[in-house]
Amino acid sequence: MVENFVYYLGLVLVIIGAVMLANRLKVAYPIILVIAGLLISFIPGLPKIKIDPELIFIIFLPPLLYEAAFAVSWKEIWKLRRIITSFAFIVVFLTAITVAFVANSYIPGFSLALGFVLGGIVSPPDAVSAGAILKFVKVPKNVSTVLEGESLFNDASSLIIFRFAMVAVATGQFIWQDAALSFGWMVFGGLGIGVVLAFIFLEIEKIFPTDVNMDAILSLIAPYVMYIVAEEVHSSGVLAVVSGGLFLSVRRHEIFRTSESRLKGSNVWESFVFLINGIVFLLIGLDLPEIMVGLDKEGISLTQAVTYGLLITAVLIVVRFLSSFGAVFVTLIMRNFINVADRDPGMKAPILMSWTGMRGVVSLAAALSIPVVMDNGQPFPHRDLILFITFIVILATLIIQGLTLPALIKKLKLSDSSGGYLSEEESEQFLRKGMRRVALKYLNENYKDRRNENEYFNKLMDRWEQEDKEDSVHKLSDEAKEIYFTTLEVQRIWLREENRRNPNIDEEFIRHYLTRLDFEEERLRM
Repeated sequence: MVENFVYYLGLVLVIIGAVMLANRLKVAYPIILVIAGLLISFIPGLPKIKIDPELIFIIFLPPLLYEAAFAVSWKEIWKLRRIITSFAFIVVFLTAITVAFVANSYIPGFSLALGFVLGGIVSPPDAVSAGAILKFVKVPKNVSTVLEGESLFNDASSLIIFRFAMVAVATGQFIWQDAALSFGWMVFGGLGIGVVLAFIFLEIEKIFPTDVNMDAILSLIAPYVMYIVAEEVHSSGVLAVVSGGLFLSVRRHEIFRTSESRLKGSNVWESFVFLINGIVFLLIGLDLPEIMVGLDKEGISLTQAVTYGLLITAVLIVVRFLSSFGAVFVTLIMRNFINVADRDPGMKAPILMSWTGMRGVVSLAAALSIPVVMDNGQPFPHRDLILFITFIVILATLIIQGLTLPALIKKLKLSDSSGGYLSEEESEQFLRKGMRRVALKYLNENYKDRRNENEYFNKLMDRWEQEDKEDSVHKLSDEAKEIYFTTLEVQRIWLREENRRNPNIDEEFIRHYLTRLDFEEERLRM
């Protein structure tokens, strides 16, 4: 037992070392982690890591989806909702259907239902891999927004396909009427349950006294509760977490009510999600030897299995490439029916989008969740082959697309579009001016007659007039500090309201300034 614990601690150190190496080499860390896991798996005598398939989704998906939903801007998603919807649903469905028919046609013993199982597994691209690469290169705001928005909803669409296909494999039949009703409940039930539970968590935070630690723990529990409750009533746990996360994201200052809670909560989530992502990508490599043993039992040679994996990888790349242009075409048609003013995406953006189709966390979790034995006592057909193909798809797309994506971005020379927002310089100037104006207005309306009572309080008011950056604020009296904190809160309210009413300001800048205000408050409190 102690040996296993030391081994697990060692794996955590491997994750940290692999990410450090990836940052030094300026490549996506999932690539290094998968290769590291693969190398470790061939070391003799090391214990095998086995996770109950039923626990895979519950352990990994809720926090990853919740963090992604909490980090994304709802304003930006709504602005680009047509193209995001096209990629998250139309492209995923077309990919799953194509994979299903190709697998059924070219892999011996693969029924169409098994093909849809595989299609549901490998159809959603992984946002973590793309995000890890894009941090080294700059892309237009619209492209990064579409990638973030797509990642939230393509997991749900692919896993719905996966679930229906699993039922078809287990029962040997597929009833369209029942499937349509079940699909409707999964989608709308999942969305509704997520919002309702998010509202309950929000009210708990408002009604009951909580401290920094409680806020962080409640935020960690929330996605698991949303996912489990939705799954228990046979709706989509993925959509419940996504909708709940988006609902709370807009109201983050009502959940984390103090600057300390917001800053520490953010740190907790960053560390937690980093560790989970690292474990999943490491598991991809660690599981390969056991999967290969299963292939031998199925009588499938390694050469055959690799060929099938590369075939499916090629299908995914080609279908996403064609679908990317198709999604843009559909988006332009829908413009005639939905009146939202956004710009023509052009031809370079679809090329880039088509090459961001690396697979990862969700695909692995779905593959590992396949039960070894079905409810009727029979082994699940071709389970190990599906796992191996998934491994090849993840590894191949990470290496082929992941390593060449930065070069492609530079080659395309995409215009540095701000997505219709003010430029960085214009946004900073506008927000700084607005924050000074609202702070001065508050102070002059409430404390103008006391301006000269205290030298340091006088400097506090001059702070926004002269953009004074002196450290003298540290010497403020307790009363002046409280006035200062109230002034910071007035600025926060103005920033949040400006985010809602001003379509020309990128929410990323709003959040940046909100964080700066939190740091400023904590600096003075300390």
